[in-house]
Amino acid sequence: MNPLQTLTRLPRAAVEFSNILLTTGDATIGATGKDVVWTHRKVTLYRYRSENRRHEVPVLLVFALINRPDIFDLSPGNSFVEFLLEQGYDVFLLDWGVPADEDVDMGIDSYVCDELHSGVRETLRASGAPQLTLLGWCIGATLCAMYVALMRDAKLAQLPTPAQCGPAAVDPVRNLVVLTMPVDPSNSLYTSWVGGDELDVDYVADRLPVIPGRAIDWANKTMKPVTNWWSTYRRLFTQVAAGTARREAYQPMAKWVADNPPFPSRAFRQWITWMYKENRLVRGTLRLRGARVDLTRIDTPLLVVTAGADHIAPRHTTLPILDLVSSSDVTHIDRPGGHIGLMAGSKARKEIWPNIAGWLQERSSAAIDLRQVP
Repeated sequence: MNPLQTLTRLPRAAVEFSNILLTTGDATIGATGKDVVWTHRKVTLYRYRSENRRHEVPVLLVFALINRPDIFDLSPGNSFVEFLLEQGYDVFLLDWGVPADEDVDMGIDSYVCDELHSGVRETLRASGAPQLTLLGWCIGATLCAMYVALMRDAKLAQLPTPAQCGPAAVDPVRNLVVLTMPVDPSNSLYTSWVGGDELDVDYVADRLPVIPGRAIDWANKTMKPVTNWWSTYRRLFTQVAAGTARREAYQPMAKWVADNPPFPSRAFRQWITWMYKENRLVRGTLRLRGARVDLTRIDTPLLVVTAGADHIAPRHTTLPILDLVSSSDVTHIDRPGGHIGLMAGSKARKEIWPNIAGWLQERSSAAIDLRQVP
């Protein structure tokens, strides 16, 4: 395109650019059909509809507390959920919902010991399976690891034992998959920002029943301000001017990024203090309702996925999990990409989803894993 053509196209490009931004809220996300299985407070367990369930071990998806889980099912053709269903998996989603002031009492222990524990129970009940795969992303991955550690240490109430397992209590989690998981945030940008005395987390949590989602989103975006507030829009405008912009690709992600639920202040205080100020998880001093979360108790087949350009949970903050667990079956996959783009970017369907599905397939047979609860 010569300079004159570029100049004459600018007014039209400006209108189209504005239209894309202004109609982003109309984009369809999280569209795959699903049914409500169970609800408690703001938390909902969904089961995705499918007539192609071939694998015996269902998959329970768990996302972070600071964004909506629609990222698992971003848009038709770019949906990890859609991909898993095509591969024959029975897929469930634990949606934390949108907390409000009345959820001020919700802490990390509430999410792990109550909501996640109940979500596992109801997934097994609905699917009829004795065991499941727990797949967590970001904070959701850390919560899943905490849960498995407590279950393997017999620190949570035993779930009903399926008849096919006999009288022994069987671990309900067959496999654990963790995506871009914060484990040891030492020497990370996040820790340098919130781990010191500059952030008085008690002052904030004492005055707000929930932390506004937009405030957390703003803080996250300031970690890469040029990318988030300039480069993204400059790239979009350049693509519009060149006639290569893909509205169907930009809008679903932009809509998801802008949807930030509040963070209950008790959980926020605990997360920031325990993970970034005191680093309790890797030090073995983190306790939920008096029970120590001992990651060495994790002996399930484990898949760890990291992203080379992740600035939220950089690779070095996740890798300590490999040395902490007791699993004999551990796989680590590292791919290019960022914290979210790794799983929801344009290359995810070819570069990471098949690896995860293949790993699951080898560990999703009908045979029961007889690792018994201690």
